[in-house]
Amino acid sequence: MNDKAGSRQARRGTARLAAAALATVGLLAAACGAGQAGYAAEAAALEAAGGPASPAPVRIDGLPVEADVQGGGALAAPPRPVVVADPGGAPTPATVSGAPSPAPGGTPAQARPTTPAGTPAQARPTTLAGTPAQTRPTTPTATPTVPPAATPSATAPTIPPTATPSATATPGTPTRSLADALTDAIRALQGTPTPEPTPAHGAPDCRRVKCVALTFDDGPGPYTATLLRHLAARKARATFFVVGQNVVAHPDLVRRAAAAGHEIGGHTWSHRDLTTLRAASIRSDLARTAKAIKAVTGVAPTLMRPPYGAQNARVRKHAKQPMIMWSVDTLDWRYRNSARVARVAVKQARPGGIILFHDIHPTTVKAIPRVLKKLSARGYHFVTVSELLGTAPGGLVYRGPRP
Repeated sequence: MNDKAGSRQARRGTARLAAAALATVGLLAAACGAGQAGYAAEAAALEAAGGPASPAPVRIDGLPVEADVQGGGALAAPPRPVVVADPGGAPTPATVSGAPSPAPGGTPAQARPTTPAGTPAQARPTTLAGTPAQTRPTTPTATPTVPPAATPSATAPTIPPTATPSATATPGTPTRSLADALTDAIRALQGTPTPEPTPAHGAPDCRRVKCVALTFDDGPGPYTATLLRHLAARKARATFFVVGQNVVAHPDLVRRAAAAGHEIGGHTWSHRDLTTLRAASIRSDLARTAKAIKAVTGVAPTLMRPPYGAQNARVRKHAKQPMIMWSVDTLDWRYRNSARVARVAVKQARPGGIILFHDIHPTTVKAIPRVLKKLSARGYHFVTVSELLGTAPGGLVYRGPRP
């Protein structure tokens, strides 16, 4: 009796479930029919207005399927055109993937408008009942996520300010040159007080130590570069009295000598005897030479040496620069013997002396390392003429102490 009652209750439950399922199927069918009917009515209205009709959407179990779903089989559908407005406001057909399918008669297919005439057509939204209309996506594939850019530190690196050189001279820094000393000497003769001379910047005080000036005439030449290396090895400074023509021929050597701290003086343009020239020729010759030196070194020479040491009242009047002679003549131009040149220079050197060499002779250049070594051993410092005369009485012609 109990088994029969349980069987009846099971059959009743099954019947209820079947009735509920049938009712659900009926509702879904009605919804699908309404959707198809609505779509058909809309298509008929478009055709009456002269626009192309779009195919009915694909539905599965009463739910619409997006046309841009990727895949094969029954779910695959041709891409629907997407309207892109051009600058003039007219819609331009485009597709999500591939080229748009041409409409019959060769006209490209247009997206079905959903607005009254005169309004740019928009892509037809596909929605479910009760859901606000959303614009159909136009990109079939997922958009890659771009990682956010690193946020720079809020604190910028601090750049130290560039040090600005001070325009104020350091106390105790000597500033007088040979030209100043000689000008002061001339003023003294005229009754103008002369300030006490001070040694040149970076030079030893030749009032307290033994100094000697090595001078080289007639260059630059083929052996000047070797001479510069010999001087650099001993950190010795010298004075070069250069010929204007050779400056033009070897500007790099003159520039190197000036950059190394050596002094550049004039020795006329072509080594002519100034005592044989007229006043205008003297001025022109020396000015041309000074111009060539300044063009290479950037600094005009402040002193000169007349070729052969030849000078007279006319030369002294029109030279307008101190004329530097010598206290020791090695006669290296006559005796081409390195040992003799070195021996004479070392034997006759005196504190405050000016020694004459010519760097156009290889025997002279070969003698310089021995001269530097011997005089350094005796405590001499090698300075330029301007550094030497910065602590000596000035004059238009300077020869130095005789041996």
